[in-house]
Amino acid sequence: MGVDLEKNLQDLQTMIGSPEDLVIHRLNLGFNVKAAVAFISGLSNKEAIHNDLIKNLLRNREKEAGSDTPDELIKQLKLDLISIGSVEQTNSLDKLTIDLLSGKSVVYVEGTAEALLMGTEKWETRSIDEPISESLIRGPREGFVENLQTNMMLIRRHIRDPNLRFDTSEVGRRSKKKLVVCYVDGIVNPDMVKEVDRRLSSIDMDSAMESGYIEQWIEDSYLSPFPQMDNTERPDKVASAVLQGKVSILLDGSPFALIAPITIANAFKSPEDYYDRWLIGTFLRVIRYIGAFITMFLPALYIALVSYHQGMIPSQLAFSIAATREGVPFPAFVEALIMGLTMELLREAGARLPRTIGQTIGIVGGLVIGEAAVSAGIVSPIMVIVVALTAVASFTIPLYSVAISFRLLRFGFMFAAAVLGLYGIVLVYIMINIHIVNLKSMGVPYSTPFAPSFIKDWKDLVLRGPIPMMNERPRNLKPKDTTSGNLRR
Repeated sequence: MGVDLEKNLQDLQTMIGSPEDLVIHRLNLGFNVKAAVAFISGLSNKEAIHNDLIKNLLRNREKEAGSDTPDELIKQLKLDLISIGSVEQTNSLDKLTIDLLSGKSVVYVEGTAEALLMGTEKWETRSIDEPISESLIRGPREGFVENLQTNMMLIRRHIRDPNLRFDTSEVGRRSKKKLVVCYVDGIVNPDMVKEVDRRLSSIDMDSAMESGYIEQWIEDSYLSPFPQMDNTERPDKVASAVLQGKVSILLDGSPFALIAPITIANAFKSPEDYYDRWLIGTFLRVIRYIGAFITMFLPALYIALVSYHQGMIPSQLAFSIAATREGVPFPAFVEALIMGLTMELLREAGARLPRTIGQTIGIVGGLVIGEAAVSAGIVSPIMVIVVALTAVASFTIPLYSVAISFRLLRFGFMFAAAVLGLYGIVLVYIMINIHIVNLKSMGVPYSTPFAPSFIKDWKDLVLRGPIPMMNERPRNLKPKDTTSGNLRR
């Protein structure tokens, strides 16, 4: 930056391409001292700029213009405008441009290479509503929004600890989006924070449009079907995670926060488990494990038993299945594949359509297609029951990304069952277990507390122990403070 006001304004316009939403107000501070205020319409608070910033400049222009040098004038302006909000002084055109495009306003003064950056950010944001992707019967009804400051405020409402940290950085060569790493100092393992910072510093992309970009860049194995980070819209879930000793990552413009590290057991835990009594929470968690088993194995078991192991089926049930399959032209594998893909098509179509229409398509489409397929003799009624039960069971898994992984693995089990029967199912199951044992999330084994085994953590695994018993943080996280009265997520 130079000392010529018009040249500085021209450089600014050239830097950002002279957009229509760039607003420049030229001012006369008296004694031929010229100044200018620049901001982006729609990103800055116009009322604060006009009523506070500009009027304050004009009201005090005689005192300000009496300064001996422009450099002293800019310092005087900084003191006079401190009530506007955050005030920062800079001579870097790059920093000035980035902050301007972030919603700040710029104050130029003729004769000085310094400019003031005023914290006048304000843009339209979505109101705080109940999370759509994680609905609960009992629990807080507030969810994250696209505004980073609002999301940080929601976490602070749950954790009023001076040790709560929000480490801010930027991501994206061109987007320059703000990214925050959230943790509680004194609980989290410092090595974990260093590892997260190291991975975030390696990000090299033009823009991170959503937190999913960050997740895919810093995860341990991008070839694994299992997610190595949790994503959530719930501030209470993030607060509970960081109180355990985990790290959360928030990205400006995304309502989904990331939580790391996670294990396979996290896929079956829901915040609601801890808001109800321990018997209810345990029962619901057992139901989810049963649902995961049905999602992955039921179609494959049907194919294996019908195709290779008919002797394992009770006689009456075998006669019934044989009667329903009479006239079906396809083997069990093709029959299951057709119905499975049809169900996935209906599910995806229902998700992409407007909510009211999507629900209708999912219900009516499933009923009509299933009935028509049975009437035409393409599939058997027992296969419709198997596929419908599998689809319903997949919705019991709270972590959506893990539920999708189980749905994908289901087709692998089906293919193995069609080739080798029950032996194929067992082989694929062993391969998946080997993969899970070798998988890590931020350096933490994905299979803990099963293997390596942490017996004390089993009271919050399949069974959810009473709250008074849950007074220690997970051992696999290696927290600095191991004792806790907080809930687990």
